Amino acid sequence: MKPMFKLLMSAAAAVLSLSANAQEVTLKVHHFWPPAAMPPTKILQPWCDKIAADSNNRMKCQIFPAMQLGGTPPQLIDQVRDGVVDIAFTLPGYTAGRFPIMEVFELPFMNNSAETGSKAAWEFYTKYGTKEFPGIHPLMFAIHDQGYLHSRDKQIKSMADLRGMKMRAPTRQTNKLLAALGATPVGMPMPAVADAVSKGTIDGFALPWEIIPSMKLHEMVKYHTETDPSRPALYSATFILAMNQAKYDGLPADLKAVIDRHSGAALSAMAGKTWDESKPVGRKPAVDRGNTFHTIPANELDAWIKASAPLYDEWVADMNKRGLPGEQMLKDARALLDKHKK
Repeated sequence: MKPMFKLLMSAAAAVLSLSANAQEVTLKVHHFWPPAAMPPTKILQPWCDKIAADSNNRMKCQIFPAMQLGGTPPQLIDQVRDGVVDIAFTLPGYTAGRFPIMEVFELPFMNNSAETGSKAAWEFYTKYGTKEFPGIHPLMFAIHDQGYLHSRDKQIKSMADLRGMKMRAPTRQTNKLLAALGATPVGMPMPAVADAVSKGTIDGFALPWEIIPSMKLHEMVKYHTETDPSRPALYSATFILAMNQAKYDGLPADLKAVIDRHSGAALSAMAGKTWDESKPVGRKPAVDRGNTFHTIPANELDAWIKASAPLYDEWVADMNKRGLPGEQMLKDARALLDKHKK
């Protein structure tokens, strides 16, 4: 009986192994953009296509755009942490002050390239940020293309023009920047912007070009303020493609390897490059509509840079209070941006 028992056990183990290897996984993915926006169509969907192909269609995404599963954009990070969804595409900065380490790339006037910033952000995360996301397995960090100012009734040409203007910003650091420049900052997630500007709740907003057409925001404002390209961008925001840690840990080894092959530094770089490429496409509808454009010249922009300089000291001091080497971290962030510059 013993040989027969061993044979049966061996057969059972083989069946279990085949079952594990044949396991099919559907990843529930949630984000806040309209379905046709650039990030879900040019970054998220291609990633989902790659993991499906690499897993022989054993692992697929089920994507829910525009907060279809409920909640608000700031709640996305908790939805993925708590396992309500498997993956979320969002901004850590929507929850002000909760992820301060990665905020370094949201400080003003840091760099001009989304691809450069995205590569630097992923590398910075691996050195300093891994403990900042408990319950979350980050798949990517990415910086969007250059952030500009867009206004409804008045062209912004100087800091003086910003005084008294209610301007929307996406993150804590961008709110601080607008306040330093004399505006009244109004923090809100991107989906709320269209309604707020149409009702006059805000006078304008800080956004990159990428998102403007899909929200039809170029039809709600007349004026666009860009910055001299010889200086770093006014601001950037940092995005995360975040996976629930328990979901990742529970995948069969071969499917986990599929996720690993298509995530991390390479995905971050691809996302940043895609954001850079989206700028002219996002800008064109505003040009075609005949909206008014102004570029802040370098000498005026230098005054903006000087006015916002205390934000760096604040961030360093905050890191120091947390027992982290704030000054070294800021140096490292800048060094990484230089390293990845083309």
